Amino acid sequence: MHKAIKKTIKYTSYVLLSLIVVFIVGISYLYFSADMQTPKCEPTMTIDKVMYADSLNLRYYAGNYLRHSDSGLWELFVKGPAFRRGEAIGKLSSDLLYHQEKVFVDQIREIVPSESYLKFLRFFIVLFNRELGKNVPEEFRDEIYGISLSCTHEYDFIGSPYERQLNYHSAHDLGHAMQDYMLVGCSSFATWGTQSADSSLLIGRNFDFYVGEAFAENKLVSFYAPEKGYGFASVGWPGMIGVLSGMNETGLTVTINAAKSAVPTGSATPISILTREILQYASTIDEAYAIAQKRKTFVSESILIGSAKDGKAAIIEKSPEKTALFTGNEPDRLICTNHYQSEAFSKDERNLENIRTSDSPYRFARLEELLNENLPIDAPKAASILRNHQGLQNADLGLANEMAINQFIAHHSVIFQPEKRLMWVSTSPWQCGKYVAYDLNKIFKDTLNFRHEIYIPEQTIPADDFMEKPEFKQLLTYKKLTPVLLKKIKNKEKAEESLLMQYEASNPSFYYVYEVLGDYYKAMQQPQQAIAYWQKALSKPIPKLQEKDRIQQKIQKQSKDGKES
Repeated sequence: MHKAIKKTIKYTSYVLLSLIVVFIVGISYLYFSADMQTPKCEPTMTIDKVMYADSLNLRYYAGNYLRHSDSGLWELFVKGPAFRRGEAIGKLSSDLLYHQEKVFVDQIREIVPSESYLKFLRFFIVLFNRELGKNVPEEFRDEIYGISLSCTHEYDFIGSPYERQLNYHSAHDLGHAMQDYMLVGCSSFATWGTQSADSSLLIGRNFDFYVGEAFAENKLVSFYAPEKGYGFASVGWPGMIGVLSGMNETGLTVTINAAKSAVPTGSATPISILTREILQYASTIDEAYAIAQKRKTFVSESILIGSAKDGKAAIIEKSPEKTALFTGNEPDRLICTNHYQSEAFSKDERNLENIRTSDSPYRFARLEELLNENLPIDAPKAASILRNHQGLQNADLGLANEMAINQFIAHHSVIFQPEKRLMWVSTSPWQCGKYVAYDLNKIFKDTLNFRHEIYIPEQTIPADDFMEKPEFKQLLTYKKLTPVLLKKIKNKEKAEESLLMQYEASNPSFYYVYEVLGDYYKAMQQPQQAIAYWQKALSKPIPKLQEKDRIQQKIQKQSKDGKES
């Protein structure tokens, strides 16, 4: 009997060892066979070099331009075939590309301080995105490759410059998939006909994608005159060739809003690459929908399409499993937050859970309320709606609450008037600065002179007067002190009483202030104070059900620990 047991153990060990070897071999094969399909384009070997006109904040290279506007926005104009466009973008903005990548990698290091784990993360990303190249059209891979030639080698431990730049386009999707971490919470709307001041189509959107304040320092408005397709304008950051918010020369607009997704298991076409393809090659809602149908994506997204030719807007609701077109339930109006509205997704479990547990329906209702109060809508009224930080019936939510239309985290905010080819882009901070207007009719004329400001001063929407109020200074104090306190909590380090009082006074209606203070007192081993602050947090408006549950669990655990001790 003893020999039989030893034989069984020995046999089991061989089987387990064999399975481990097969697993390692399989994973190694997947890793080393990953193909990002690096283009074979040859760099330009000409005498062209980047020229600088410092007094004009202007750079130019081979007929392409980059300027730093007095508005604070960077403005880029590129033309020609894909690789040459990318090469020009890289040469014109190499310093901006470095800054953007450094900020992004530093943010990752803040979350994952271990160098060994970062190397493992690189291994995981290669496995996850091993077929990303196949899912990005060749034209856009060529453009990304051209940009990558001007990128630093400082971060080659993550991948080659081309691999990194390609991967960053899917990082945006992963942020959408992890909505639980609140990287995204966009709000948008469209009005036309009876709902618009001049009856023409008008679209407003906030792009609430947050990776820290430094990530949004260099907002970039890009104007493309590609060799193929339509000329278009897009708002994003250096190195981002995908489209987050944009309008083309036919008056077709694209904006994206995240929907609830399962954590993806493998890469497909990044949403921003799909919307880039739509913006460059579609002029109607039907053409945009046809392009969306042919691409497989790995996260769920609502794509709000505005069309001057159609005189209206529609939403393409897309998940990894299906695509639907939603044209609205009300005449002359469309609202889009972060849940699906079409019949096709009416029984989708993830969407139903999202509606039940998130702040998306609340923001949707608030947009309805604000639109009704401001009819008919024009560009200045659209800006006031996008800047609104109060809740339903003007409820005080606290500043930076995700239930608000303005959460004070927006990377950018945009207003489009497609039939006139006008677009207004917000300037810092968030959507509080002035909105500057661009006329695409003028931008794509050969007479455009980049040696001067290219926005239209007389169309500027002034900065929000909220910045002159005491509450704005309090908001800045809240944003400054939050990371200070979180660091002290992490290190279990005592804070001055004056700092704690200042922090509480900076944003007294916001639940998160009281959650953080509760966490601080827990770290200081003062359970009664901790519970009192957490209970106060529960008395304030809380965006998501899981955030409310999280605070309740802290109270229950602390109460239980107190009884046991």
